[in-house]
Parts: sequence; structure tokens; C-alpha cells
Amino acid sequence: MKKHILTATPRGLVGRKVKQLRKQGFVPGTIYGKKVKSISLSVTIDDFAKVYKEAGESGLVELTLNKDVHPVLIHNVQIDPIRGNPLHVEFYQVDLKEKVHTKVPVEFTGESAAVANKIGVLLTITDEVEVEALPTDLPEKFTVDVSSLADIDAELKVKDLKATDGVSILTDLNLTLVKIGALISKEAEKQAAEEAAAAATAAVEAAPAAEEAAEGKEGATEEKVPAEEKKEEAKKE
Repeated sequence: MKKHILTATPRGLVGRKVKQLRKQGFVPGTIYGKKVKSISLSVTIDDFAKVYKEAGESGLVELTLNKDVHPVLIHNVQIDPIRGNPLHVEFYQVDLKEKVHTKVPVEFTGESAAVANKIGVLLTITDEVEVEALPTDLPEKFTVDVSSLADIDAELKVKDLKATDGVSILTDLNLTLVKIGALISKEAEKQAAEEAAAAATAAVEAAPAAEEAAEGKEGATEEKVPAEEKKEEAKKE
């Protein structure tokens, strides 16, 4: 596992005053955890962005604060919806001897044969799974090669992931990660629409003929009754 290092400084500003920190290029945050007193801190935006990109929420980070090293996982990153900058981050301090639950991203690599041959499209159903492991055993991501998917409805499930020793996957193993869906081209959509329109037109044109046939059948029945009555009258005479 790659070692991620981040340095933080104590933070005295709280509430609305943290805007000053952001203007100065810092991200306000806190450390929390089991039997750990919450500590307010700040980290530089650039350093945090680099570590977060590499470690995500499952990579173990050595966070240094006041010369003390805290083993942490990055949790609950609040992002500015307009600028995309981090507004606040929570660091969860872990016990290196105690297993933790966290979500690990799934990265898909390669090109499926179905896509390459323009048979279908690749549909991502699940891109992260929950795992349990010691902090030092946590994978930063699972990598899945999709090149073997060659037919419509071909899929890979959670059970197809390769977990290393000490890592337990908690997500339902039968859950689909990725599958091949049918490829619908614009031409196919146009053809389907034309066929539907033609069917509707045929139904409209067939309606009068059906009504005439029904009316003819009813007329024949009505004519039959008087004929039978005439026979009965002839017998009486």
C-alpha cells in the first residue's frame, strides 16, 4: 500500500470565520474517531487535493498535527457545487489493530469486445463496494478488466472481484458491477418509429372494413329470421 502523508495545522477559527482560511488557500477540517477527542485543524488546498486524489476514502493517510502522527481515513468531504473546491473535510482516526468498514471504488479497464464490435454498450451499475479490513490492508481501489464481455447481457458481478487476504467484501456478491446493454442506433430508433406508425395506420384503415363485415353478419342474421317465419306460416296454411 502506498504511503500518503499530509500535514495539518491547528485551527482556531470556527463558524463563518473559516471563510478567511479558504481565501488563504486552506481547507478547514476536523479529526474524530473512537475514544478520540475532536480536533479542529486546517490543511492546504493543494496538498489535500493531491492526497485525496490518490488515497480517496479508503487509503490510509498519516496526518501530522503538532508533531503527532494520526492514522486517518478521509471522510465526508464537502465540495463547493459551483467552484468544485473542498469546503470542509473530516478525518476519521483509526486503530491500526482494529478492522474498519469503508467503501472502495471499482475502476473498469480495457474495452469490451461487444463495444469494440459495436454490438452493445457498456453499462456501469455499481462503481464501489463496501469492505472490512485492517486499515493497513484496505485496497485503494478494485480494478476490473471488461475486455471479456462480448455479448448482450454479459456481465461481471461483485463476486468476480479479486480481494486480497485480510479483505472481506460486504456488498452482496450477486450484485452486478457492469453489463452489456443492447445498442440502439438512430437508424434503429427511426425504423421502430416508422413501423409503429405503419401499424397504427393499418389499424385505422382496417377498422371500417371490420365494421362493415360485422354489419353484414348482423344483416344476414336479420334476413334469416323472416325466411324461417315464412316457412312456419306456409306450414300453417
